Amino acid sequence: MNQAGGMSQADSNLHPGLNLPGHADVHHEKSEIIIFGFWVFLMSDLVFFGLMFAIYITMIGATAGGPGPRELFDFTSLGLQTAALLVSSLTAGLASLALKYEQSRARLVGWLLVTLALGITFLVLEVRDFLAMAAQGGTPWRSGYLSAFYGLVPLHGLHVTMGCLWLVVLLLQLSVFGLVTKVKTRLMRFALFWHFLDLIWVGIFSIVYFGGWIHG
Repeated sequence: MNQAGGMSQADSNLHPGLNLPGHADVHHEKSEIIIFGFWVFLMSDLVFFGLMFAIYITMIGATAGGPGPRELFDFTSLGLQTAALLVSSLTAGLASLALKYEQSRARLVGWLLVTLALGITFLVLEVRDFLAMAAQGGTPWRSGYLSAFYGLVPLHGLHVTMGCLWLVVLLLQLSVFGLVTKVKTRLMRFALFWHFLDLIWVGIFSIVYFGGWIHG
């Protein structure tokens, strides 16, 4: 901000909410454009998830005499999955704060490892639920409802799996290269991606599981 109250040319190139004050190496325009582009990717992914939600909603009653939500869903397990993912979003945020305020690398790595452990816990519980559903006849080809269910929920699980693999790679890069510019911006993009997955899960729990149980 100059003395006249206007913004400088450098300030006008920054994307609000994406900058790390004090980190000059991730403050330049190239890094900002990369992260802004990642926002665009997330929005395109949101559109795709929106289509899958729409398909699920149109098929919610199409059980064809097969098992429905009330027979298949285990809300104890779902509660544990939700808790794991919500807490992992918190730990990912704490890792971002550790990066932003230049806290110790050990603290940053610690929060990332907790995030990874919670993500894996979520996946283990979800796969266990899928196997239990299959044992009760809840397979994708049993009905239109189940086809829509398996088109949406495992898609989110696939994203979480890719997020966990991405985090493993980032931890390896962090140990080899340290907090160089590329690693910092990749950590920022990972945090955005992980929070996005948490948002999608809230929609899945509300619409797919809770909404499906009420309808069923």
